[in-house]
Amino acid sequence: MFIESVEESAATGEVAAYYAEQKAAWGFLPNYAACFAARPEVARAWAVLNLTIRGGMDRRRFEIATIAAARARRSTYCTTAHSTFLRDVCGDAQAVLAIGADPTGAALDPVDAAVFRFATTVATDASAVDQADVDELRRHGLSDTDVADVVLAVAARLFFTSVLDGLGAQLDVQTAQQFDDELLASMIVGRPPAD
Repeated sequence: MFIESVEESAATGEVAAYYAEQKAAWGFLPNYAACFAARPEVARAWAVLNLTIRGGMDRRRFEIATIAAARARRSTYCTTAHSTFLRDVCGDAQAVLAIGADPTGAALDPVDAAVFRFATTVATDASAVDQADVDELRRHGLSDTDVADVVLAVAARLFFTSVLDGLGAQLDVQTAQQFDDELLASMIVGRPPAD
């Protein structure tokens, strides 16, 4: 981390409560929690927004779009964490392997590949999105709400990756250890994991 933060053992009040929530969710205190120690209310507000976006769309599509955005923004932390969710929560280890083998998402099924391309464009340069990009998603059966959901998922991820990478958070050892070395190497798209 580039800034001093509150150690778990020294946390009190809202920070202690936030740390406890994160530890309960992950089974350990993730490194990113320190990024929000000065402003736990911001972390909670973002969590509400993120859960609202995720809850309104297909979970698997949310993870595909999130991984695309994280890769585009070179966020090792979010790429790896959301690959874990795609594999474990959505039960799609094959998609994780496909993205690892071809980080453009082209090895995914046609609908997922289109979502991955679109999410990458939104994350890289949202002003470059044009009607043809949206029409491609429509041809793959996405409604206008589905398209908006992908954009919302990407936008939420851009906030989180910017905070984590801007403050120097590194992927947790516990999350990194959930993948073999070769697959993990394909997810290290920016800042390396913690030692």
